Amino acid sequence: MFFKKEKNQKELQDKIQNEVPAKENEISVAGTNNQKLDKQELEEKIIQVLKTCYDPEIPVDIFELGLIYEIKIDDEANVNIKMTLTSPACPVAGSLPGEVETKIKSVEEIKSVNIELVWNPPWDRDMMSDVAKVELGMY
Repeated sequence: MFFKKEKNQKELQDKIQNEVPAKENEISVAGTNNQKLDKQELEEKIIQVLKTCYDPEIPVDIFELGLIYEIKIDDEANVNIKMTLTSPACPVAGSLPGEVETKIKSVEEIKSVNIELVWNPPWDRDMMSDVAKVELGMY
């Protein structure tokens, strides 16, 4: 489930949600009194956390910027995220992936987090959501 240039993040969210069959949406989470957790609900929590992470040079969160390429949640609530940066020379290359990992680990239901920094496809402005483009005065 690798995402190429989506027109906006709503399409990305819809695509992620539609790719997880309903039967596989629920997982049993260790340490939560054997509660069933909906993967879609957990993904929404992750997205809300991602919306609190910013590149300090750009006043738009990393999710709306289109820096998140993939969110995978396995049946044991382990999370794998593929993300990129605006450029390999980005000043926050050493700190932003760690910040993302730390913030996502704070979601109670999550067992572990793995952040994979990728450069393909290279990020460009077309990956930003309409919200980001409006915020940055690109419309």
